[in-house]
Amino acid sequence: MLGMVKNSLLSKVEAWPYRVLSKGEKDQVSYEERACEGGKFAAVELVGKPFDEALKEGAVKLLKYVGGSNDKGAGMGMTAPVSITAFPAEDGSFQQKVKVSVRIPSQFQDNPPYPTDESIKIEERQGMTVYSTQFGGYAKEADYVNHAAKLKAALGSDAAYRKDFYLCNGYDPPMKPYGRRNEVWLVKE
Repeated sequence: MLGMVKNSLLSKVEAWPYRVLSKGEKDQVSYEERACEGGKFAAVELVGKPFDEALKEGAVKLLKYVGGSNDKGAGMGMTAPVSITAFPAEDGSFQQKVKVSVRIPSQFQDNPPYPTDESIKIEERQGMTVYSTQFGGYAKEADYVNHAAKLKAALGSDAAYRKDFYLCNGYDPPMKPYGRRNEVWLVKE
């Protein structure tokens, strides 16, 4: 537990590498098209729990993993964002199924430590292109749903992106009260 706290408070946060391909704005919604690098990710899937509860539980598990709860006892440092794959229901709210993940830090990409928590899986992911919009505050399910709807409206019918899921991203530790960064990513088809 001490390793998790030390890791989240004192370590340098490594950003998930991406490059901006284009920027746009429509109806007061600013967005970017980005090419995000692939790599290895630590992920935990939670089913049957409300989004906000599942996010908290998944984030704590992943913080423990990168903080040293792994077969090497390695404090790896934190990466941002913590990314939540959300699956929208017919009414726009989220199904009670999410996947919370973080990109493994660069120095551990080739040989990531094995998690001691069996619910955490190491996944290899391909790079992807996303449409992203950013907002502040302590984000909850309703905030992500709202900003996803605004991004979809701003992109219009010409943009091709996955409709079966999208990514909700948080960049800041819970104890950061101001200047928080959250994003919704629609994955380009």
